[in-house]
Amino acid sequence: MDQHIVLDHGTGARLSRELVEFVVGVLGDVYIGEMEDSAVLPISVGRIAMTTDSFVVDPPFFGNGDIGKIAVCGTVNDLAVVGAQPLYLTLAMILETGLPIAQLHRALVSIRDTAREAGVKIVAGDTKVVGEGEADGIFLNTTGIGVFHEEPKRMTDVEVGDRIILSGPIGNHTIHLLSVREGLGFEQRVVSDCAPLNGMIDSLRDKVPAGAVRSMRDVTRGGLSAVLHEYSSALGRAVRIEESALPIDHETRMAADMLGIDPINAANEGCLALFVAPDAVDAVLETLHAHEYGRRAVLIGEITERAEKAVEMVGTDGRISEIEELKGAELPRLC
Repeated sequence: MDQHIVLDHGTGARLSRELVEFVVGVLGDVYIGEMEDSAVLPISVGRIAMTTDSFVVDPPFFGNGDIGKIAVCGTVNDLAVVGAQPLYLTLAMILETGLPIAQLHRALVSIRDTAREAGVKIVAGDTKVVGEGEADGIFLNTTGIGVFHEEPKRMTDVEVGDRIILSGPIGNHTIHLLSVREGLGFEQRVVSDCAPLNGMIDSLRDKVPAGAVRSMRDVTRGGLSAVLHEYSSALGRAVRIEESALPIDHETRMAADMLGIDPINAANEGCLALFVAPDAVDAVLETLHAHEYGRRAVLIGEITERAEKAVEMVGTDGRISEIEELKGAELPRLC
């Protein structure tokens, strides 16, 4: 095997076959494809969930993760938040000529290990090679399939008075990547929160009464602000959160202030926003706190009666201000 990706890895000839064999060898038992043109999958339920996402992370390799880990987590989490059990992923890769094979190996190991943790199998894939300068080393696309054992969770299931819980701190993923990219020196103290969240969601299903968690969203691009505006728009109700309750690490806030960004708009890869019936808040928090990825879960706000599409924040001084929805990007592209 060459030390770098070359254009001939994408020709469909011997080098292509060797590349595919390399990929399959690294993925090991999480890959169940049989090298046919399509995967044949056993699904015996009435409804499935399906999602797809492309990943163009900059930088693609960072302190405690890489594009491979993000690809699996992003797709698994999108399935899990609607109440589906993630089962299968596809994996498509666009590789740039000159990409070190060692970096491809690192991404594949992350894909393998994260798929094992999430309990999903990779069933099909594709590889394309482009010329030097035509990609940021590696682009990934994953499509996920999950099955429902309960009713899907929808935004419109949320009711007036429902409480909003965050499963963990916000802003760390963005600050970590920006610090690695710009050499700011925060990446040792602020690490990415990237994680597959389906196991934590399963624990809620097992330990919290049915219907207690009305709806969920993973807080990714656009940050918490984007999620809250999405729900406010869908419900036609004002959403109100408490500034003092927002879980933002001290180092993350310091770095965000230095960069002139607001953590509420920052991307995350391992944080859930949960919309919960008022009488179930304690049970949900207790269950989240018992899980590795939910130990710092907090109550941050509620859905108000006011019939207006708005997101409000109660400041530490008690004043209420409106959080404006961003029209474009406050941050440079991360993913």
